[in-house]
Amino acid sequence: MKKNLSYMDSVHRDGTIWNLCVMVLLFAFPVAVALVFGVAPDWGALLTGLLATAPMYWAVGVIETITFVPMLGAGGSYLSFVTGNISNLKLPCALSALEQNEVSASSEEGEVISTIAIAVSSIVTTAIIIVGVICIVPLSPILQAPILQPAFEQILPALFGGLGVAFVSKNWKIAVAPILLMLVLFIFVPALDSGTVGIMVPVSALFTIAVARIMYKKGAL
Repeated sequence: MKKNLSYMDSVHRDGTIWNLCVMVLLFAFPVAVALVFGVAPDWGALLTGLLATAPMYWAVGVIETITFVPMLGAGGSYLSFVTGNISNLKLPCALSALEQNEVSASSEEGEVISTIAIAVSSIVTTAIIIVGVICIVPLSPILQAPILQPAFEQILPALFGGLGVAFVSKNWKIAVAPILLMLVLFIFVPALDSGTVGIMVPVSALFTIAVARIMYKKGAL
């Protein structure tokens, strides 16, 4: 008799299958290009490049998994790690949906809501990219107008600022430590810029968890 899988079991089964399929597809493209055009990379240079960069991405991958999964839920995490752009898009969408419905990502309701939010986000992003590709040529003169550049530079700050106000207002004591940490780092470490967001978000999350635990132990929360 076939055993009926629970919702979470089916999420892990399907998530594992689809993540493996995507991994195969990602590797299939460069392999197909190499076979079709009869070319191969310089394996020595490739290995040298991987030795210099891969450890950083492995570390980020481990940190992001530990940090994001509790906030996104299982289904949302599988979908987010396939579609990408987690910290800038998927995470804010999931957190906003969970906030509006007043549920936790660890609950079954939160699992469903987070997954739906991330799925809709992925579909909308894909649709916008398609429209953008079609309209990029006629809209280029408008989008490149100097008067609009300051607005484009404030998109991410506006997005995270709106989310930040909602979450900081819940418990401002916990928010003080990560805000101060990020201000100090980005002001006094010139190497940090918008390209380091993928690393600094997990670092900030882990730092916040540690500070919150210390404050809880001392009765400050």
